[in-house]
Amino acid sequence: MYLPPQFKGDHTQAAALIREHPFASLISVDDAGLPFVTHLPLHLEQRGDELVLLGHCAKPNPHWRYLQARPQAVATFLGPHAYLSPKVYPDLARVPTWNYLAVHCTVQATLIEDPLAKDNLLKKLIGDHEPPYAEQWRGLGEEFAHKMLAGIVGFELLVRDLQCKIKVNQHRSESHAAMKAMYASGNENERVLAHWMDQPGLNADTRQLRKD
Repeated sequence: MYLPPQFKGDHTQAAALIREHPFASLISVDDAGLPFVTHLPLHLEQRGDELVLLGHCAKPNPHWRYLQARPQAVATFLGPHAYLSPKVYPDLARVPTWNYLAVHCTVQATLIEDPLAKDNLLKKLIGDHEPPYAEQWRGLGEEFAHKMLAGIVGFELLVRDLQCKIKVNQHRSESHAAMKAMYASGNENERVLAHWMDQPGLNADTRQLRKD
């Protein structure tokens, strides 16, 4: 993606964004050479110095076949985003913009077809989103679990490259206070953006102190 240096986030920020907003767009190339996109939650793991994403799709979904034939793919994550009015600036010669947080991961895919490995994958996703459901899943019985597991294909996505974009107007210190006040009193997306503005390196006051 287009990534001006003033909006470049680091790996720690990227991991936080993925964990807070795990619903991804997984993009592969289909047999016709066109992009094929599946929207799905992904589980993030840190393995030593490597990041790995885990997920699955329904067996009738051809995406797993595209991953098998062409293992390189892209997974994108979109965090909070919101319109920014030019009224936050102290002068009138300004234009509207849109602030947002996003992560793009270039990944290498490996399919997970072993039932036990798929069960472990599902338990990690359950742990991310509804830990109490793990007991219900175990109580459904082996026959039911086997049927459900047979209907999905899991995959492990090794992150080969990562881009993190954090665009919260941090390069415009003159708008920082008014923008934060506007977002802090706004909708859910705007309030989360206001929270991100307080992170080290994104706060206009912190950036000015670093320059001094």
